[in-house]
Amino acid sequence: MIRLRLRPRRGMACREAVELVTDYLEDALSPVQRRRFEAHLASCLDCPEYLAQIRAVIALAGTITPDDLTPRMRGEFISLYRWWRADEERDPQ
Repeated sequence: MIRLRLRPRRGMACREAVELVTDYLEDALSPVQRRRFEAHLASCLDCPEYLAQIRAVIALAGTITPDDLTPRMRGEFISLYRWWRADEERDPQ
């Protein structure tokens, strides 16, 4: 028998929290969204760790300059960005 853990109606699922991490870090959430997000962080075992990892990536990425990238890396980033933009244009959500 599979048991599902039910959350309160106003609670937030991890998937929703992950989708809001960037807005949270950029202070772009409404006060209600921010309270819900922070309440989720207080009750979740995994999402605070994910948030810490994203903060670490941002801190590290902030130290990279264009001169740090090899021509191959630049090409791969450009290709990835073009793929992402094309995907966004196909499915703008």
